[in-house]
Amino acid sequence: MELTLLEEDQIKGNNRLEIFDKIGTKAAITDYAIALGGLVASNFFTKGGENQLECRTGYYWTKTCDGDNDARVVNYYGNRSRSVVDRRCGGIRVALPYSEIASIASNEVRGPDGVVQLEAGYLPKKITSKQLQKELERIYDRKKRFFQKDTTLKNISKNYTVDSRNYDEYSEKFDPEQLEEVELTNGKKYTRVIIKPRFNEKMVTFSDGEIYQVGDAVWIEKCPVTWYRDLKTDTVFNKDIIVSGIPFNHERNYTGNFSKTDMYKYLNTHLLKDMELISPQISYDSTNTEKIEDSVTKAKKKNPFDFDFSMVDEEDIIRGALESDVPIYLHGRSSEGKSSRVKQYDPDCEIVYLVSASIDSINGKSVYNQDTGEMIDIPPTWYERLKQKCENEPDKLHIVFFDELANADRSIRKSIFNIILDKEINGKWKLPSNARIVGAGNEIEDSSVAEELPAPLFNRFAHVYIHTSVESWLSWAITDKGEYERLDYKKEELKYKIHPAIYSFIAYRGEDVLRSKYDGKRPNADPRKWELASKILEKTNQPEMIRALVGEEIASEFIGFCSQEVITLDDVLNDDYTDYDLEMDMSQKAATVLALSNVDMENMEKVRNFTIKLGPSSCAQFENLWAHGDANRLEQIELLHMKDAEKGGVRR
Repeated sequence: MELTLLEEDQIKGNNRLEIFDKIGTKAAITDYAIALGGLVASNFFTKGGENQLECRTGYYWTKTCDGDNDARVVNYYGNRSRSVVDRRCGGIRVALPYSEIASIASNEVRGPDGVVQLEAGYLPKKITSKQLQKELERIYDRKKRFFQKDTTLKNISKNYTVDSRNYDEYSEKFDPEQLEEVELTNGKKYTRVIIKPRFNEKMVTFSDGEIYQVGDAVWIEKCPVTWYRDLKTDTVFNKDIIVSGIPFNHERNYTGNFSKTDMYKYLNTHLLKDMELISPQISYDSTNTEKIEDSVTKAKKKNPFDFDFSMVDEEDIIRGALESDVPIYLHGRSSEGKSSRVKQYDPDCEIVYLVSASIDSINGKSVYNQDTGEMIDIPPTWYERLKQKCENEPDKLHIVFFDELANADRSIRKSIFNIILDKEINGKWKLPSNARIVGAGNEIEDSSVAEELPAPLFNRFAHVYIHTSVESWLSWAITDKGEYERLDYKKEELKYKIHPAIYSFIAYRGEDVLRSKYDGKRPNADPRKWELASKILEKTNQPEMIRALVGEEIASEFIGFCSQEVITLDDVLNDDYTDYDLEMDMSQKAATVLALSNVDMENMEKVRNFTIKLGPSSCAQFENLWAHGDANRLEQIELLHMKDAEKGGVRR
C-alpha cells in the first residue's frame, strides 16, 4: 500500500475527477490538523456553504510541481495557489486506489447526489469538551507523574508521529515527535496535542467554538477517517484535511519527483501506520493481506456493528432523518428560522401553511363531471407541484413542509397523520419515493392557539429543537448570498444578506441584543426582526426606523454604536491619525472597522494594513465585511494572505 497526494490537474484541470463537480474543491480541516499548525480560514469560509465551525476550510498540498521549485496547493477558497515547499502550514488529503483499502472499508454510502463516502482507518479528529479536557489532563498528569492507577483510564496505548518543529523553522528536516493516545474504560480514545503556532497568531478557535492559546495542551478524540470515492477512476481521497504541520520538502529543490520528498516519506513511513490502514507490527508489504485482514477483524470486535459514536448536532439529525426517509418535526419559537433550516436542504421545498388550510386543500376533492356523469378525484395542488419536482429531479430529495402544525385544526392534523402513516394522500395518491416530510410548529407558550400534538402524531416524527445562536446567525448572515445580486461596491446601492452595521453590532454585543424579552406591549428583538430591520435600514438609511422592530432601548444602543467617533476612511488614506487615536475599546474598534469596510478595491490593502494595527480580530472582521462573499474580493484577500505568508506576517 502506498499513500500519495492528488495532482492539481485531478482537482482543477483537464483530468479533474468527476466527483469534484459535486463536492467542490474546498476541504474542511479537522481540529487535529488545526492543532498541528494548519492554516484555517475564518469561520465564514466553509465547505459547501455550511455554517458550522467544524466545516472551516484549509490549505492542502498537491504533488504537482509549480515549475519554480514550489508545490501547488488548493487554498481555503478552493482555488489554485502555490506554496514554498519548506513551509509547515499546509494540510494533507491523501489519495490511493480504492482497491488498496477495499478489504477494510466500511459504512460506504451513496448520497442522493451520487457522492460516495466510506470509512477506512482512524485518526484523532475532533476536540473534546473543556470539561473532559480538564479530566483527561488530570488523569494524564497522575499517570505520568505519580504512576498511579486511575479507574477511568484503561491504558496509554499507541503513538502518533508528527513533526516537532514549528512553521517558522524553514529548511529544517522533519524531526519526529510522538503523541500519546489514551483509552478510557468506555472504549473512547484521545490524543494529547500541544497547539502549534501559525505565523503571529496567539489564539486558536476549534470546531466547538472554544478558544485556546498557542502552547496549550488539548485532547482530540479518535474517529474513523472518511474518504470520498470517485467511481470513474476508482480513486479514494480524504474528505477532510486530516493532518498538517509537515513540510512538503525541507530542501527547495522540488522538480516533481514526489517519491523523493519529505512528504512522501512521512505518508508512507508514519501516517500509513498512524491511520491503521496497516498494522504497526507487520511489514508495509501490500501483499500481506492475510495479516492485515486479521488485524482489522480483531479491531472490529470492539465495535461489531461498525457504529460511529461521535457527537451529532441538530443539522446532522435533520440530514440523517431526511436521508433515512424519517419525518422530522422542528420545534422552536416563531423567530428561530425553522423555514430557513428546511430551505438549506431543499431551497424549492413545497410549503403548506396549515393554519389557513382546508380539508380539501390537504386531501384533494371529488367533483362531478356533468359530461360523463362520474365523480373525478382531483389531487391537492401542493401534491401536484411536489410530484412534478420529484419527477423532474429523481436523484434529489424534495421536501413537503407542513408549517404551523401545532396551530392547525384537529381535522387537519388527522389528515397529516394519515399522510405520514401511509405516505399517501386520502388513500389515493402515493408520495414519490424521493419526497420527504418535515413539519414545524411554534412552542405553546408563544401562541395562544397552539396545542400539543396528540401522541400518535407526535410519535411519528423525529424531533429537533431549534435555537439560533449568535454564532450560527452571523454565519448565516454572511454566507447565504445566493438570492442577492452582487453589485459594484463603488455604487451606492449595496445589497447584503444582512446590513453590515447590524452584523457588526450583533457580532460585538452578542446574545444581549440578538433577542430581547417579548411582553406583548412593545417591539422586541429576535433573529427574524433583525432581518426585517436590515431591509428597512438598507432602503431608508435611517437607523431610527428600526425602533419599530427591535424596540426603543436596543435601537438607541445601535444608534450609539454606529455614531461613535471613529477613524474615518479619509483619515486612514491620508495617514491622518496618531498612535493615541489607536487606543480604542472593543466597541470603537468594531465601529471603526465597519466604517472602513466601504473602501474600494484600489485602496483596500492600505486599509487592511491599518486594521492589523487594531489587532487580528479587527482585521478578520474587516476582511469579512469588505468581501461579504464576493468572489473577486475573496481572491484579493487571498493574494494578500499569500504575501503575508511569504514574509511570515499576519495570517487569518
